[in-house]
Amino acid sequence: MGEKGSLRRLLAKASSPKSGDVLAGTAAAGDEERILAQMELADTPLTRFLDECVVPYEEDEVTRLIIDTHDARAFEPVSGFTVGEFRDWLLSDNADAPALAALAPGLTPEMAAAVSKLMRAQDLVLAASKCVVVTAFRDTVGLPGRFSTRLQPNHPTDDPAGILASTIDGLFYGSGDAVIGINPATDSPENCLRLLHLLDLLITRHDIPTQSCVLTHVTNTLELIRRKAPVDLCFQSIAGTEKANASFGINLALLAESRDAALSLQRGTVGDNVMYFETGQGSALSANAHHGVDQQTLECRAYAVARYFDPFLVNTVVGFIGPEYLYNGKQIIRAGLEDHFCGKLLGLPMGADICYTNHADADQDDMDILLTLLGAAGCTFVMGVPGADDIMLNYQSTSFHDAAYLRKLLHRRPAPEFEAWLEKMGIHNAEGELLPPGDKPQALDMARCGK
Repeated sequence: MGEKGSLRRLLAKASSPKSGDVLAGTAAAGDEERILAQMELADTPLTRFLDECVVPYEEDEVTRLIIDTHDARAFEPVSGFTVGEFRDWLLSDNADAPALAALAPGLTPEMAAAVSKLMRAQDLVLAASKCVVVTAFRDTVGLPGRFSTRLQPNHPTDDPAGILASTIDGLFYGSGDAVIGINPATDSPENCLRLLHLLDLLITRHDIPTQSCVLTHVTNTLELIRRKAPVDLCFQSIAGTEKANASFGINLALLAESRDAALSLQRGTVGDNVMYFETGQGSALSANAHHGVDQQTLECRAYAVARYFDPFLVNTVVGFIGPEYLYNGKQIIRAGLEDHFCGKLLGLPMGADICYTNHADADQDDMDILLTLLGAAGCTFVMGVPGADDIMLNYQSTSFHDAAYLRKLLHRRPAPEFEAWLEKMGIHNAEGELLPPGDKPQALDMARCGK
């Protein structure tokens, strides 16, 4: 089939407006062309996505992964649907949590991307809220009624005192049940080893049921595991094409090796999900590795990579790459809802770094809106950054008190094992509510001996 009538072109023209797609030359020329493409997409059979690849099978190992691991039996209940009929089914009462969980292995990322392009914001929230994905390592995340946070104590010089101060501050707010994760300012194995020991000492000394992660390249993590470092989760940024992943210095074989290495340490206590992946719309385009595919469809293809390795956490860093890809708050909000819905539909423990760079046309009100919508949609976790301002990565995210706000508003609680620890430490009461600072004697003792 020629490019004019290709599935690749149809998906791109049906996409919601994104500055990255305009930059790539794949976007619809205007609303009329976009709506016509959405109408055509609505009438497209889901089976077409199994017959036509947006990135050639012969050229791309991600495509081969998608096609070769497709579960035809799981797909059978929706195999007769068009994309539009699939949307209607997802919004019906028949699409409950068990049905969606059973369906996930039968869906390709392109199917998820396609149906999301026909959905308005409330559809993305409602459908995602019905998906339940539970993972575990030292605590259990993703359970109904629960909402977790990654405590992100980054420091511009990796100063141990600064990192510990931010970490303890976050713990006082009930943050950190998803992971305590540091983006190192200096990405050497020696420095990463020092940071891992710092976090491991804090977690071990105070018997905190959570996991740590230093977000270094997977090859560094493999070296650290060989050095017997206290590695809990193995991190890597991933993308939706083989060429884009190569620009990150990875391939599927390397990810498999790293997962096996992390599993060999047997550091989990309640589960063995050991991988932590981060993604973001626009990453393939920024590496000139997009194959003419729109950025949201490529983001979903990254989820196929993540799904294969049974991760503990997947995080869409939704506004981090910049306005070249998501121009303003409206585009960031839409992308965040799309990413979360598609990831959950594909069976992933989706979180979001609700964020923007300082040169984007966005502000903290936009982030409040997306935070609240994702909370209603059942987002697994968000970031907890001191003051919402990451002084090392130089971008704006969500703060410890933002997560506390969402838990209070939506009556969500932390992971159960972590919640029990918060109550034991006097940080939460038995009802899951944060206690005033003066009512936290054991937590204050932790602060005194934290270093």
